[in-house]
Amino acid sequence: MPLRQAKAAAVVQAVQQAVDYAPVEIIDLRHFGATELRPLLMEEARLWSERMSWDYHSSAEMILRYLDSKILPGYTVVDEGRVVGYSFFVYEGSKGVVGDMFVSPRSHQGLSEKLLNHVTETLQNSPGIHRIEAQLLLHDSGSTLEPFKRRGFRRFPRLFMALPLRPTPNFQAPELKGFSLRPWAEQDFQPGANVIMQAYAGHVDSEINDQYRSMAGSLRFLNNIIRFPGCGTFDPASSFTAVHTATRTVVGMLLCSRVREDVGHVTQVCLLPEFRKQGLARTMMAACLRSLLDRKFTELSLTVTQANHNAVELYERLGFHTRRVFDAFVWEG
Repeated sequence: MPLRQAKAAAVVQAVQQAVDYAPVEIIDLRHFGATELRPLLMEEARLWSERMSWDYHSSAEMILRYLDSKILPGYTVVDEGRVVGYSFFVYEGSKGVVGDMFVSPRSHQGLSEKLLNHVTETLQNSPGIHRIEAQLLLHDSGSTLEPFKRRGFRRFPRLFMALPLRPTPNFQAPELKGFSLRPWAEQDFQPGANVIMQAYAGHVDSEINDQYRSMAGSLRFLNNIIRFPGCGTFDPASSFTAVHTATRTVVGMLLCSRVREDVGHVTQVCLLPEFRKQGLARTMMAACLRSLLDRKFTELSLTVTQANHNAVELYERLGFHTRRVFDAFVWEG
């Protein structure tokens, strides 16, 4: 090969290598819309279905609508002109919350860490932000640890537990004396928020979610899980409040959502501390199961913090098994 041709071939090869190994770009999420992100979110929805039996499509469509409005802060990972990952976050007063993070499993390794580095750095440097929370339910425990650990986040392992409803679970609820159950009603927001605040006082879950620490925060929490599809569609038929008969006081509640046509998910179960260990949690769970079984549901799931040993033991006695372990992260500065 003549020297000139050899040099030309070397230049072409160098250019091709530069293209092949061009750095991946992290770009502001608001530069993109539903058209560019839809294939990625549909890929994410398939994983939610496989790993947790959740139909994520309604949540994905809500995210896509926000993307088109150009108001959702976050970042995308762009590789050779194609969006292969995204993460968004929201601001709630002095708190930032990582709403989601997903990178296609078919893309290069290390992109999730690169994406989360940008997200956590942005949140920690946002004026007025003194607390950041993240629960990445889709990701196995430890898989996203490094970028959070590097920036001083605390880690709380959590369990995703499931109870198959075929064959029908066989457990009996104790007979209630002095209490009654009734379906969740609109007037239960205020007393329900009070139950949450008192139930989680000094509890590990109030370290993970600071909404539990106040009436205003507990009301926001209830409003989010009942009125918005982030944790499925609220299912009033399988949601109950426990009432102390003599005083007509709401002392506990169990809230359930539908995450697939035939799958329920317990989004909240709690009792006032003085009414624990009286069989109320088992009774509410039994009422929830009866409602789901009557409508041919095939599975019930829930999440619980691994350190909440009493709750984990109760769910295991009821027949729940741990399907996945994921992490919650918290930073305060």
